[in-house]
This record gives sequence, C-alpha cells and structure tokens, in this order.
Amino acid sequence: MALIDVKVPQLSESVAEATLLQWKKKPGEAVAQDEILIEIETDKVVLEVPAPHAGVLSTIVKDDGATVVADEVIATIDTEAKAGAAAAAPAAAAAAAPAPAAAAPAAAAPAPASAAPAAAGVAMPAAAKILAEQGIEPGGVAGSGRAGRVTKGDALAAVAAKTSAPAAAAAAASTPFNTPQALPQVDAQVDLSAYAERPEQRVPMSRLRARIAQRLVQSQSENAILTTFNEVNMKPVMDLRNAHKDRFEKEHGVKLGFMSFFVKAAVHALRKYPVLNASVDGNDIIYHGYFDIGIAVGSPRGLVVPILRNVDQLSFADIERQIAEFGTKARDGKLAIEDLTGGTFSISNGGVFGSMLSTPIINPPQAAILGVHATRDRPVVENGQIVIRPINYLAMSYDHRIIDGREAVLGLVAMKEALEDPARLLLNL
Repeated sequence: MALIDVKVPQLSESVAEATLLQWKKKPGEAVAQDEILIEIETDKVVLEVPAPHAGVLSTIVKDDGATVVADEVIATIDTEAKAGAAAAAPAAAAAAAPAPAAAAPAAAAPAPASAAPAAAGVAMPAAAKILAEQGIEPGGVAGSGRAGRVTKGDALAAVAAKTSAPAAAAAAASTPFNTPQALPQVDAQVDLSAYAERPEQRVPMSRLRARIAQRLVQSQSENAILTTFNEVNMKPVMDLRNAHKDRFEKEHGVKLGFMSFFVKAAVHALRKYPVLNASVDGNDIIYHGYFDIGIAVGSPRGLVVPILRNVDQLSFADIERQIAEFGTKARDGKLAIEDLTGGTFSISNGGVFGSMLSTPIINPPQAAILGVHATRDRPVVENGQIVIRPINYLAMSYDHRIIDGREAVLGLVAMKEALEDPARLLLNL
C-alpha cells in the first residue's frame, strides 16, 4: 500500500484558515490525477483541491464543514488499491455473518398493509408535550399527520375543545328556565393546522458572507460616509452604443455594454480629482498614481469585487472582456485571490437588478465608490421644454475624513459630463 496525503493548498498571507465545503468523492472510490476532490472556502475566494495522484480515496481526515489551515492533511489516497475494495470489505463481512434464526409463526412480523394504522394515536413530540400538560390522552385525539399521527395542530385543537366544553356547560346551567334564552353564541371553528408547522432553518454564515459582513461593519464604523447624487442623461451614450455595437462585437468578439462607459467616466473624474482615488492608512493619505477599479459582482456565494488593473491603459473592448470574464468566474466560483486584491476605487451597478437609487458602502481602505442604477425614461426640462430622456441616477459615497464635499460633488459632475458628452473621454476634457 502506498499512501499519499491530500493537503490544503497555500493560502494568502491575509487568510489564516479556511472551511471545507463538500467532498466530491467517498472513501473507496477511484480518483484520477488532478481530479477535483473538494472545494475550500476562504473569506475571499473558493479554492479547488485536486488529487495529487491517481488511485483510490482511502480515508477522509477532515469532514465537510471542518476548519483547516494551509498544508493540513485532509485525506489520503492509496495509489495501489482498486476502486471499490474499501467498500467491498464491509459488504463481504455482512454476507459472511450467519442468518438470524427463523422466528416462531406467532411472532412473525405483521404484513406491510397493517403497519400504516399502527401510528394512529401516536403523538409527535411537540403534540405529546401539549397533551401531557393538559392531561389529554393521545389515543382520544384524531390525528391528521402521516399514518394517523397526532400533530401539534391536532393537539391545540383538542385543547381548545376541552376548554370550551366546561364553559358552555356552566353557561347553560346558570340560565334560569323562566327567562328568555339568549341567542346561542356560536364559536367559529379555528383551523390551527396552519400553525402546526412553521419551518425555520438555521445555517452558519459562509466564510465569504462573514467576511463581507465584517468589512461592511468596519466601513460603517471607521469611515465618515457621505453620499452625493446626480442624474445623467444617457441618450448620448445609448445613441453611440446603438450606432457601433454590431461592428464593435464583430471586431472585438465581445458585446459593447454600458459598464465600460461608466468605468471610463470614473477614471476621467479620478484624474481631475486624485483624492477620490486615494486611500487611508492610519493618519496618512495614500495617493495612487494608477487606477485599479473594483467592479462589484453578485455570485451564488455572495458579493465579490474583482479588480480591473490599470484601467486608464485599457480600451473599451479590454474593459468589457475583463468584466465578462469576472462575471463567469464569479458564477463558477473560479475567482483567484489575486483577482480580488487591491483596488483604488469601486463601482457598484445595482441597476442590473432594477435599483433606482441607493447609497453604496465604501470598500475599505478605498475612499469612494460609485453607485450606478437602472436607466429609465423620465421627464426632464431642456431649454424650457419638458422632454422625455433616459435618466440614470448616480450616487457616489465618499469618506468625508479626506474628501471634502467640493471634490466629491465636482468629481461626480465630471462623470456626468463625460457620459452626457462621450467625446470628452477621447479629448480628455
């Protein structure tokens, strides 16, 4: 027998431990080299653990949900065993065990048809507790559960019937025979079965969700967050996109969306007002001479913010291509730690879900974030006339500790002007 350890891969310096999600193989099953055995979730990404060698999964040292650290052994692979050998041994032992002696005819098991009513008069735990407190025998309660079991709703109905009967008898006894009878009080039958089962499920937060919660609370408690708003007429961008989207896709192999315009407009404003692209480190302000823009992306495991590096050097096609790749990676859980590290400014697009307006929360240690929303036709005034235009409300949250209202408002206005006149992005105006 040659055993090889399966170990937790190296984690990033900022990640101390991780959580095992779900084993894809069971002991005794064959595995191929580089076949994915399990996924490990950190507070940033989900890592895949491949089999280091072909063979049979011999033992699982750490079960689903276990907390692990880098280089920890979580399973072993037997490179010389054959698939099914581990599972065959218990089965062979069970087959070799002597059969139990035949029971006397009188003790024979009842036929399956007679097993169903055996549960009649049997109370479920919650129902049994209620009936015991009220001194009611379960056998006297009609059960509506499976196989006639008494449910909590049945128990509550029995208690209600028990308490109402003495009250009705006492009322009848106290009424004189020589006085007019009052109108009978008819109690409406209350169906309590709807309250019999009120399901709840308690599940632990995933590491990613716990990390998101921690960072959002950190942002709210450490930053002096203020939000400024503005509205943008998206017609010029929409006209430009509609005029060139077919040729753009044919030329670059990717669709021309709106996010590339928002990203370019953001960089345009960050150049004019560098403090929007800064970050806070203790009592220091760090001004970044590059533009790494985080794009908030929803994934099955929670919100992630992959980073577009050196956006000022990227074309519209490069931006659209990378955003599409990040979306695919987020959906498939393939984002690497490097994809999520860093960032000098972020953009959150709630408009894809239909959001009209929001106040985005800053992603620390960044100092500002842009919130983009759904574009809708709205009445606006142009040259004294009311016209209909596709309007998008922009919201920029900023850290008031280092960014004054002037820079924040002017920065958002610069984004607005760039979107309403896209030529500014080419001419750097």
